[in-house]
Amino acid sequence: MDLMRRAVRAARQARWGVLCWYAAARVAGALRPKWRSRNGPQPGPAPGEPRPVETGISVIIPSRNGKLLLEAQLPAIARELESFTAEIIVADNGSGDGTAEWLRAAWPQVRFEISNEPLSFARAVNRGIARARYSHICLLNNDMLIEPGFFGALVGAFERVPDLFCATAQIHFPEGVRREETGKTVMAQAHPEDFPIRCEEPLPGEDLSYVLYGSGGCSLYHAARLRALGGVDQAYEPAYVEDLDLGYRAWQRGWPSVYVAGAVVEHRHRATTSRYYTDAQLERILEVNYLKFLVRAVASGKLFRKLWRQAIRRLRTKLRPDLLRTAARMALGGGAPGVPEYPEELILALTSGAVAVFPGLLVSDRPRALIVSPYPAAPLSAGFDPVLVAFTKRLATPSPEILAASLEVVLVLENAAPAAFRAALHQTVRKWRPAVAQIEAPQMAHYAADCAPARAILVDPGGTWASQTDSR
Repeated sequence: MDLMRRAVRAARQARWGVLCWYAAARVAGALRPKWRSRNGPQPGPAPGEPRPVETGISVIIPSRNGKLLLEAQLPAIARELESFTAEIIVADNGSGDGTAEWLRAAWPQVRFEISNEPLSFARAVNRGIARARYSHICLLNNDMLIEPGFFGALVGAFERVPDLFCATAQIHFPEGVRREETGKTVMAQAHPEDFPIRCEEPLPGEDLSYVLYGSGGCSLYHAARLRALGGVDQAYEPAYVEDLDLGYRAWQRGWPSVYVAGAVVEHRHRATTSRYYTDAQLERILEVNYLKFLVRAVASGKLFRKLWRQAIRRLRTKLRPDLLRTAARMALGGGAPGVPEYPEELILALTSGAVAVFPGLLVSDRPRALIVSPYPAAPLSAGFDPVLVAFTKRLATPSPEILAASLEVVLVLENAAPAAFRAALHQTVRKWRPAVAQIEAPQMAHYAADCAPARAILVDPGGTWASQTDSR
């Protein structure tokens, strides 16, 4: 009986601690200063100096005691890079397995950056970024095995998506291992206790869909834009969330990230981190760094408070007073500076999993028409090649008839926030530069302004021309 009473008392004390620190974290989030103090640490790394670079690919591989992983990985990388101007840089850190000596003997063409001490992911790759000579930088974990066509598919995305910051690969796992990552990263919670960032299963035929960020383990970045952001933020120790922070800060500049179906890797998940950290330690690192991301990167006070409440409620549900205590202290450190060039509401709506992009089969060089429709149907537009943006009850691969009649099909869930459709229109207009926007139904007319600078044409349900508006 005494044992039971002590157990009940301990449980009440633990829950009381959770509630106290939850309240403190909530208040701290509400009071988060808009700007950090001049004497405090500034959010985000300082921008790097722009410099002329040659067109090509710099592959940067962070590695710690990863000689065996590199032995399996490097042959395919070297083979796939033969048709590109390229270099491979291994950021070897804290290794005691003879990696550097082996590289000198077996791979003399590989450049390497050596640190005798173990480094965080961000610090290791930033050393490589500082040495990179080419226009595009591929960050590749040493436990990623690339498949044929990997680099060609990633480079192709930069030729098709304007102002692209990051093209990220499709991730598979070894046979028999649950697929924890796919490359299609979104911010969405199916349940309040779920971690807010997840990977969704790509749909057949889906390609170049907009994602919140590219995996730091298998993505190609525009080097000048990466340096303009100051590289990878070294505040995220020792790993995790730094790629989310990087992609989000790029989106704030209006630089998108996309999922590339044709670039495929097999991920030997946590082949390095699991040797140095327990699962419990990795979970704590992930949670702390996500809180850090919210405080450092999210500029909108309204959006920050919404995401912050979601985060600390989840920690309250998980009975984590230690993390809530960390959250309370972290929030008082200040917030992200400046006003984003692209609205954060639209960023999160576009990358919520409610939007999917499918390349069409139509090949032509005629002027383009943006078809804005309340449902997916084969588009018709006399004298123009159509790009379809449409609502749908559920995301699925468009019919062959729709794909055959379109340059591209962008589907948006009906139950998504209107901001998702608006953001899909913005990115589609920027990508295709249509001459006209054909609004297919009266209830879609309020999206005309989001089609600018295309000339908007309103069409009645019978298909006759109703009116024209200047959306500029």
